[in-house]
Parts: sequence; structure tokens; C-alpha cells
Amino acid sequence: MIWTGEVNRPYAFDAEVGFYDTTLRDGEQTVGVVLDPQQKLEIARGLAGAGVERIEAGFPRVSADDWEAVRLIVEAGLPAEIWGFSRAVRADVEALVELGVKASVIESPISDLKLGALGVSREEMLKRIREAVAYAVGSGITVAYFGVDSTRADPSFFDEAYATAVEAGAAEVVVVDTIGVATPEAVHELVGRVRKLGPVHFHGHNDFGLATANAIAAVRAGARWIHGTINGMGERAGNANIGEVALALRALWGVETGIDFTRIRDLGDRVRELSGYELEPWKPLVGENLFRRESGAVASQFHDPPSIEPYSSELVGAKRSIVLGKKSGIDSIRIKCEELGLELSAEVQRELLEAVKRLGAEKRGLVTDDEFRELARA
Repeated sequence: MIWTGEVNRPYAFDAEVGFYDTTLRDGEQTVGVVLDPQQKLEIARGLAGAGVERIEAGFPRVSADDWEAVRLIVEAGLPAEIWGFSRAVRADVEALVELGVKASVIESPISDLKLGALGVSREEMLKRIREAVAYAVGSGITVAYFGVDSTRADPSFFDEAYATAVEAGAAEVVVVDTIGVATPEAVHELVGRVRKLGPVHFHGHNDFGLATANAIAAVRAGARWIHGTINGMGERAGNANIGEVALALRALWGVETGIDFTRIRDLGDRVRELSGYELEPWKPLVGENLFRRESGAVASQFHDPPSIEPYSSELVGAKRSIVLGKKSGIDSIRIKCEELGLELSAEVQRELLEAVKRLGAEKRGLVTDDEFRELARA
């Protein structure tokens, strides 16, 4: 089902990695997206069903709706760990305690750029980290410390902030590429630096198109958890795409995860529908064009999927199809005639090809099956 060849075999590696989904919080930060509590519960059920091990239910102090969404998800009894989100603020932690959340990231900015924008000194931020983490742990919450903009932090303060959080009781740590500026090499180094502190998460954004590559680099460096969203949704250029990272790990590096790709693709469609945004048809794993073929040169090989595709449509629960348009060839016409049950001579098929090409060019788009039938009748 995977036809990527031998070129990557020398670089395969073993790793234990799970996914931490933040669609319901960071994903909802996509401009114009608003999900109500019932929709968030539906997505959480879908995530758990697709094999996502950790689900961030949200930040309850944002609004009454977010509070209700976290409550519903915590009480749903899903087969996944339910995590919350909190700033290094006692009131945020108190909300999680009241809702019965048993695990949470606790975030605080640590780059001088962020601290300067907020008007908070390094010393004051360390105090906030220490107090919030200690209070959460004392309240029975497992904490992963989340250093906002850690990829742009001064290295010495990076070390100090994470050490402070762990000394206060944080059991896990998150390397956070908030602005999506890190290279894979930098991510590898940062993950390696904090491994001694406990299980490491990586939270990446896609501003330079490197979120997937950075997530792979984090896994190779020893990260246990990769943060991401469905379809890579999120503010600016979005977050790491859980399905895309999982597929790359399996198909290119031989690292298995618990993700069910067929369910992730269906869930991606549903999340897009609920969120009201369009998705590039060429998007890896979830795009509608991945197994549709218009080119005549490719259609001539359609009978042999490994020759034109890196993995099978069955792997991700998609359907293969031939579509018609300006770029069609005679094999495209033959396959479409067989699909629609049209018995036409070779001469008529050649005439149809020219008609399809003309119509596709005039429409500046695809020729539908109904239009093809009309052309055949004519």
C-alpha cells in the first residue's frame, strides 16, 4: 500500500510517538472560525476514534462556550487523555480544577520579544511559572510546561524557564515554535536540550512550510508527543498537520503511530465543513485531487497505481477516478466510457477527445460526466 521505494531506507529510525491535538483551541484561532460546544464534542469524538491519544479540550476561561465545551469533553468518557490549556495564572488553573481536568499545558512567553510586548520582566515571569505550576501540581493536575516563543528565546533564559517549571513540578515540557521560524536542525537541537527534563512535546507552526519537517526532526531527536491540528488549521499559516506528520513518519521513515488514516481523512472533511473554510485540493492526505487524474499521459498508467502514486487510495480511504478536461488523452476517454457503460468505436472516442478538450478549454475547468454523455450523444 506504500510505494516510496528504497531511497529513504538508510534514514529509517525507531521511535515511540503520539499525537496531542489542539484543533479545538489553536485550530479555532483560524481567522473566522467559531465552533460551538457540541461541534467541539463531535470533533473530539472523531479525534479519539482516529487514534489521537491526547486531545486539548480548550481554554475554559476564554468564554462561556469554551467552558461548556471543556465540560462536555471531560465528561464524555472518550478513549483519549483530555488536556486543558492554562496561562501561568492561578485563576486559569482554578478553572481546570473546577472542571475536573487532570492534565494541562501551562504556558508563558519566554522570548524577550514577547516579554517586552507584555511589559513583563524575566524575573516576574519565572515567579509566575513557579507559582502556577506548583499550584496546578498541588491540585492534582499533570503539567506540561509550554514556553511560548521558545524558539526565539535567549538560550540561557530558555534553560532557566524550563528548569524552573520542572522544579515546580512540571512532569513534561513542550518546545514551542510559536511563530514558525525554526529549521529542522534547530528543532532537533532544542528537543535534545530538554530531554533530560522529562517527556518532550513539540508544538510547531507552518509559517515557512516546515511544520511537518520540524515535527519529524523533533521525533528523531526524541520528542514523545507532537502537537498539531486537523488539516493543519490555525492562525497565520496554520499548525503542524497531524495526519500529514503521521503519514510521513510511516511512509518515509517507517515509524508507526496510532493514527487511522481513513478516519483522519473523513474527519478532515467534517472539520472543514463545520469550520466553513476551503481546503487546497492538492493538500497532502486530505486533498480531493490526490487520486483524481486528468492528464492523458497519467491516465495511460491508471491501471497501475504504484507507477503514478506514492501510496494507495485504500490507505487513506479515498477513491481513485479519471476526470476529463483540456489535458485528457485517448486513454482518459476509454476509461471514462468503460466507467459510464458507453460502447463507442475508436473513431468516435477520438472525436470525443477533441470535443472534451475544446469544452474543457472553453470552461476553463473539468467536463462533468453529464456533459460527457451529452457530447457522446451528439
